[in-house]
Amino acid sequence: MKYSYRTTGTCSSQIDVEVENGIVKDVHFTGGCNGNLQGISSLVKGMKVDDVIARLEGIRCGGKPTSCPDQLCKALREIH
Repeated sequence: MKYSYRTTGTCSSQIDVEVENGIVKDVHFTGGCNGNLQGISSLVKGMKVDDVIARLEGIRCGGKPTSCPDQLCKALREIH
């Protein structure tokens, strides 16, 4: 399943994620810190959705109440 998620409270504006049988197949962030988000995308490919959520949910960016990894978890919760 491919899904687009509009982020809130982060420098990135959208996350496009593909999940198949509970496994993250692809992630692409629009905007944000390009190098870091490419790294996150690469690291979570092939991981179980539940494992990604367990590791990344609740991460904050500076003084913000959320982060791009946290927003990815919100997207995954919506589709999982």
